Amino acid sequence: MIRTAALDALPVREAVPALVSALDAHGTAVLCAPPGTGKTTLVPLVLAGLVGGGPRRRVVVAEPRRIAARAAARRMAWLLGERVGGAVGFTVRGERVAGPDTVVEVVTTGVLLQRLQRDQELTGVDVVVLDECHERHLDADTVAAFLLDVRETLRPELRLVAASATTDSAGWARVLGRGGLGSAPVVAAPGVSYPVETVWAPPVRPVRPPHGMRVDPAQLAHVASVVRRALAERGGDVLCFLPGVGEIARVAGQLGGVDAEVLQMHGRAPAAVQDAVLSVAGRRRVILSTAVAESSLTVPGVRVVVDSGLAREPRVDHARGLGALATVRASRAAGRQRAGRAGREAPGVVYRCWAEAEDGRLAAFPSPEIRIADLAQFALQAACWGDPDAAGLALLDPPPAGAMAAAREVLVAVGAVSPAGAVTARGQRMARLGLHPRLARALLDGSASLGARRAAELVALLSEEPPREYGDDLAGAWRRARAGGDAYAGRWRAEAARLDRAVRDPAGLSPTPPLPEPETVGSAPDPRGSGRGPGSDDAAAGLVAALAFPERVAKARGEGSFLMANGTAAELGDGSGLRQATWLAVAVADRPPHSASARVRLGAVVDEDTARTAAAHLRTAGEEVRWEGGDAVARAAERLGAIELAVRPLRTPDPALVRAALLDGLRAEGLGLLRWSPDALVLRARLGFLHRTLGGAWPDVADDGALLERADDWLEPELSRARRRADLGRIDAGQALNRLLPWATGEAVRLDELAPERLEVPSGSRIRVDYSAEHGPPVLAVKLQELFGLAETPRVAGVPVLVHLLSPAGRPAAVTSDLASFWQGGYRAVRAELRGRYPKHPWPEDPATAEPTRHTNARLRR
Repeated sequence: MIRTAALDALPVREAVPALVSALDAHGTAVLCAPPGTGKTTLVPLVLAGLVGGGPRRRVVVAEPRRIAARAAARRMAWLLGERVGGAVGFTVRGERVAGPDTVVEVVTTGVLLQRLQRDQELTGVDVVVLDECHERHLDADTVAAFLLDVRETLRPELRLVAASATTDSAGWARVLGRGGLGSAPVVAAPGVSYPVETVWAPPVRPVRPPHGMRVDPAQLAHVASVVRRALAERGGDVLCFLPGVGEIARVAGQLGGVDAEVLQMHGRAPAAVQDAVLSVAGRRRVILSTAVAESSLTVPGVRVVVDSGLAREPRVDHARGLGALATVRASRAAGRQRAGRAGREAPGVVYRCWAEAEDGRLAAFPSPEIRIADLAQFALQAACWGDPDAAGLALLDPPPAGAMAAAREVLVAVGAVSPAGAVTARGQRMARLGLHPRLARALLDGSASLGARRAAELVALLSEEPPREYGDDLAGAWRRARAGGDAYAGRWRAEAARLDRAVRDPAGLSPTPPLPEPETVGSAPDPRGSGRGPGSDDAAAGLVAALAFPERVAKARGEGSFLMANGTAAELGDGSGLRQATWLAVAVADRPPHSASARVRLGAVVDEDTARTAAAHLRTAGEEVRWEGGDAVARAAERLGAIELAVRPLRTPDPALVRAALLDGLRAEGLGLLRWSPDALVLRARLGFLHRTLGGAWPDVADDGALLERADDWLEPELSRARRRADLGRIDAGQALNRLLPWATGEAVRLDELAPERLEVPSGSRIRVDYSAEHGPPVLAVKLQELFGLAETPRVAGVPVLVHLLSPAGRPAAVTSDLASFWQGGYRAVRAELRGRYPKHPWPEDPATAEPTRHTNARLRR
């Protein structure tokens, strides 16, 4: 029996007529409705004609998370007075509860993506509701783009609704209006929210900011203390937001003895725990949750929210292939969503575990996954769709070019697409497996060697990283999962069974049978146990890990240190059982900030043959000449990426390779490797001055990089004849620099005129000019008496020199760039001092008219 009173109480009902009208007129609409208004439950029922008397239509609701999909289906079925599987059903990965009478089906975006790839027309579906589109998950953005493509090219009658509590409504309206006239209509629903008080509760002492997956234990201890404070100060259930499963477990461990039931809520939580969280309870509860409870779920009884202020976002190091989740500060939008959980049913309070002054510095919105995530799976989906570059897809944010290029490299390496980007038959099959292309490659190729069941079990381990207590040895984690009875082992068995079925059914269309019991899933115990021989668990684990991550096969360098094929060093923990291995396949690694080495979180022992086979596309062999240890080293080398496999000296290397290596040496150690005579250094300084002063045809010789860019113009033919460091030392740099003079324009002959090596002063002496100052004028250091009678400062290339006036003993007495002013003013003080020290020398009162000299008074009288 339909629960009419409950349906009528949902605030979104006021917006339903406008939404229906918008869809009738435009076929697309954006629905903005605050949490708790019923947008996820009432709207699909109305659009399907199950309530409200409208025409019967088949509606698919796409949710970003499995837990939200199950909860939404159960809520809608309850409103209809039915059980799930009748008029309302759901499908998530590994579980389907729906039947022939199902009219509204709630699915995850990943499931909908797979359906669209199998059936682009989405046959039999009339309306698709994309729920919680503000979260900007990559699958959801991809599904929206594909659906808009379907509407534009195949099924213009397909209706599409983008629904969210808080979103970029203008952006979504623009995207959904593609192919039509203008933007899609935006329908706003009123919300019923209660006031939520904010309590700022920063740590008393500073805590370290998060990095990678690590959160300062002091921060988690503070969150636990705030939960205890909230329990003491307020009534109702407490919902605490934490970034991940590990942090939830740690905080739960610090809440022992509280007068409340502590529940752990996350996407991996058992169904019984999820049901308990979403049900009305008699006892007070503390629910420790990841972001799954931010928007799409209503947790009854919550009056208090404790927000750690942390979230998890995907990150990827494209240069090294070390993609992982990272802990970040949650955005202000996420903070508003979290706080709103406390005001769904009554006035509430949010305790924010950071200072109010920090709040304004937080990002306004979370980063869309398409900007920051590994795009290999997205690129494969786009290629299967027929748009390898995703250039024709209607996306709120275009994929970054660098990330797409890195994704293309991965897809070509695993055989999913051709070098031109076209999807292969193998790539089509990979896309249907619902795995990252790396793991799909490991499953397909591993099955050929190990059998479908064993390969599926190992890939299931890689698709969801085992708990840390399982250890860092993939083979050991495999054995523990087979024997385990914990929640992870249960999920692993279900995923292994799914992958086993998928790889045995190339079409990927087999129905989903009931989940096997633990004792019927998993390999029979290997009689060789932890042995390393062919066919052992260890060999199988190594093969699958190497197939999935060929760039991370690694060779030992000693003391638990390895070099991966991608060029990154990798370190094992002190207690690791893998430290004695010669070769490893690194399955999971991360790199701490400011560290040059990755830390191995999960790996497997492999032999060299397995490494060569898995990473065959990285194998290179040939001549190489490198600047190493201060000289050019020539050898014939075979490499697996950055790993050296075999090497022998090369007696007659390619001269072009030698020249390139010598240039590398000059770049690394500088032009000091050449022979620089004093005259060569003076010439370089003179030319540098003319370049700064006159520019034009006068070359830049002061910068080593600029000179090396023109190596062909001045270091030939000597450079091409050189074979080693010693040969560089024989190249006369001054003679070589002369080749850069502007001979073609005739300016070269003016070198001595514009920047003379020496200037003749009134005494007749020829004094060397110092041009070595990088930014200042040339310097003329001369005895003061030799300039008597000189009224103006000497110039070179029109620039007054900086005159360093010296005493008769050659010591500095004064500095001036305006000799005339010095004679009139500064000279008097200098004269008084020098007369006392050098009484035998002439010190006339009027130096401008005096005779210049290098001699004493006695010498002058002779």
